This record gives sequence, C-alpha cells and structure tokens, in this order.
Amino acid sequence: MMPVFGKASLVPNIHGTAFLLLCISSVLIAAAGYIINDYFDLNIDQVNKPEKLVVEKIIRRRWTIAWHLLLSLAGIGIGFYLDVTTRIRFLGVANFLCALLLFLYSISLKKKILLGNILISLLTAWVILVVTWCENSYLINKKIDLGGNKILRITFLYAGFAFIISLIREVIKDMEDIEGDRKYGCRTIPIVWGMNAAKIFASVWMVVLIAVLIIVQMYALHLGWWLSVAYCLLVIVAPLLWIFRQLFSAHTPPDFHTLSSFIKLVMFTGILSMVFFRYYA
Repeated sequence: MMPVFGKASLVPNIHGTAFLLLCISSVLIAAAGYIINDYFDLNIDQVNKPEKLVVEKIIRRRWTIAWHLLLSLAGIGIGFYLDVTTRIRFLGVANFLCALLLFLYSISLKKKILLGNILISLLTAWVILVVTWCENSYLINKKIDLGGNKILRITFLYAGFAFIISLIREVIKDMEDIEGDRKYGCRTIPIVWGMNAAKIFASVWMVVLIAVLIIVQMYALHLGWWLSVAYCLLVIVAPLLWIFRQLFSAHTPPDFHTLSSFIKLVMFTGILSMVFFRYYA
C-alpha cells in the first residue's frame, strides 16, 4: 500500500524497483557486516560455537575481506544510485556510515561494555527508519507538507520496538558467549557486571517493552482493532512473558541460545504485525 500524503500529485519515492533496491542494499550491508564480524571473531567463535563457523568452513579467510568490501561497496553504490535516480537524499552517505559502523563494531566496539550492544540495536532500528527517511527526505527538503504524521508515529513505534528487543537479544547473546568473550578480552555486560546483573538489565528492558506494547494495545482496543490486539497478545506479549520467566532459570549456553532464538521469532512476528495497518489504518 502506497502512503498517502494528502496531495494526489505527490508520488512516493519508495515503491516498485526503488523499494526492492533499498531492501537489497540493506541486505548487502548487513551481510558484509556479518562476514567481517565473523572474520575478527574467528578465535572467539571457535570457543563459543565451533560447529557454526562461517569463516574457514564456508569462506576462506583470505577471501573474507574481499567479500566484505564487495558487498559493502555494492550496498553503498545502490544507495548513491537511488540518490541520483529518485528524489531520495543522502541514502548513499547513510549506507556508507552503516557499513563503517559495522566495521568499527567488529574490530573494536563490540568488546566495549554496552557500546556494541547499543550500536547494533540502533542499526536494527535504522533498517525500519530508513524507509521513512527515503520517503520524506525530498519532501522535507522542499518544505512540502507531509501530511504523514501518523506514518511517522507508526514508524518510530516499530523502530523503538526493534531497538529494545534487539538490545535484549544482544545482552542474552553476550550471556551465551561469555566463555569465549572472557578468554579473548571482551568487556561485555555479563563479564563486567556479572551474570545476575546482566539478567536484571535484560529483564528491565523486557518489562518496559511489554508495558509499552500493552499500552499500545489498549489504544488499539479503543479503535476497535480486535484482531490486531489478539495477534499482539498471543504471538508477541505472551512469548515475551515466557522469555522473561525463563531468563532467570537459564544458566548454560544452550539455555541462552534457546531464549535468543525465541527473541528472533518475536522480532519477526512483531514486524509482521505491520500487515494490520493495511486493513485498519
């Protein structure tokens, strides 16, 4: 469904081929980030998850940097191409910054307490915000009335959801990987603050997320969005409550891996709830 800006003459920036290219550029930069992260984490991963190694098993280490550069440059190049061929502004620069931040995360920031967690969570939220950025950058530059305040509110709501749940998952992953991280000098929350403090940190953010979701559902009930509310409570809030309950009894890496996998599922079901705006909004 194309956004409506209140002016019939305004054509959306992001639709059709442009939207597909935007998605491809995000996937390419994310893939490049994963590759370079696995390159620098090879020793750590040999301790934490030797059976899931990508570098050396799937990609030869000497080719890793080449693949990282190729995918990053392709994602950045698509961003600049969209800047030139559409009314989008500064997407190429934004993609370059994302690729740079992922590189810095891999070589240094991930080993620093909270910095790496927050950075990955912000980049996760950006994947959602970038669509609104591309749609509105030209209109804002031309001082055109967007008429899209509702769209902006919804976008920031989903970006906030993505940020918080990604932050929770990053901390749980740190608990899962504590053995290898400690061996190679990482200063993650479980290592610096302790495992119990890390669980409390993650659980506090989980309570915040659940509370916000319930408040949003109360507003949705007021609008008569019964199906949307049922969906959210059953496949987003209920799994989060289960994860919250299981978090304090988790002790082993497989326990934390299970929780991390469930959080990825909740991330997917949460983003999938956007489909309801096609019928209700």
